[in-house]
Amino acid sequence: MFTTFTPFQTPALVIDLAALESNLATMQALCDAVGLRLRAHGKTHKCTALAWRQMEHGAAGLCAQTVGEAEAFIAGGIADVLITAPAPAWAAPRIAALAGKGARIGAVADHAEQIAWLGAAARAADGVIDLVVDVDPGTHRTGAHPDQVVALARLADDTEGLRFAGIQAYAGHIQHIGPAADRKAAYDAVIARTAAVRDALIAAGLPPPVVTGGGTGTHAFDLKSGVFTELQAGSYAVMDAEYEVCEAPGGEGWSFKQAMFLASTVVSANHKSHVTVDAGFKALSSDGPPAKVAWGAAAGALWRPMGDEHGMVLHPSAIPLLKGGDFVTAVEALDADEAQPWRNDAPRLGDTVWLQPGHCDPTINLHDALIVVAEDGSWERWAVDARRVTAA
Repeated sequence: MFTTFTPFQTPALVIDLAALESNLATMQALCDAVGLRLRAHGKTHKCTALAWRQMEHGAAGLCAQTVGEAEAFIAGGIADVLITAPAPAWAAPRIAALAGKGARIGAVADHAEQIAWLGAAARAADGVIDLVVDVDPGTHRTGAHPDQVVALARLADDTEGLRFAGIQAYAGHIQHIGPAADRKAAYDAVIARTAAVRDALIAAGLPPPVVTGGGTGTHAFDLKSGVFTELQAGSYAVMDAEYEVCEAPGGEGWSFKQAMFLASTVVSANHKSHVTVDAGFKALSSDGPPAKVAWGAAAGALWRPMGDEHGMVLHPSAIPLLKGGDFVTAVEALDADEAQPWRNDAPRLGDTVWLQPGHCDPTINLHDALIVVAEDGSWERWAVDARRVTAA
């Protein structure tokens, strides 16, 4: 069974294959039921082998966040990829080269200059790039103001080497709003903005072939929106602690299982309060909530980073030591207190402690491979082959 798998080295990012397959099948079925295309977002996993699993379940294509990811996916045989972030000028020839190889490649743009250099690169490569106009959903990160979209779409439609393929509206800023009702309220504003842009394009004689966006945190809303034709969800494949603390958008529990865990080894056990494991900042992203202890330690134990290569697994009885004061001094006082016992339920030197990453995308980006474990204990190594940008 997965929970009895013994990693051959740590830290190791391990995927529960049964949970992964359940997640892929569930999301695909939800999309199929309402006639929505699933364009799974490869920025989550950056793994061609996992991308192929998504395609085999019925995904229409993959999203990539960078030109390097797109190159890796297409080199791995994925023939339909949309790059969902505006690319700088140096990337345009590389994007066009992918189109010139016969793959269907899409790119988003939110400015006329981007459209110009993508068109020039496509013509030079004798290929065609699908051009999707990126609409600012209110994040002010990327995306054109809604009032600018019709003009950009017309420019794309008139530019040789480009095919106007639709619009994108990705509201990343609302995916992790905790209460589902608050997330829905924010979502309603985004979808109204997107629908208005779509309607303006239709009125201008430029009906968008695709309206793409959405995500795991809003998937239930996306499926019912009547606006999106394509869903860009990514985290659903493996999930993480950040989504676990959010209410599911459908009003019930999440339909997706926790499928990814980080195996760590206890490398020091010299204190009554905590043990030290070989999983720190270089194994677990710190941009989201802290990783959760899944198993291998006492119920209620906490993981906290202790540097690049190390983390602590704090016994539940010692959690008050984190609350104010000098932690180092408090640990020394606890160790010196003969009335305080060593905890029998604490991990021992050499034990494996399993952690649930706080944020899946940037954690996967720290690893060269995923160790994918089946229910019978057999395993495969899937390379995280799309995390490095290839040289021009």
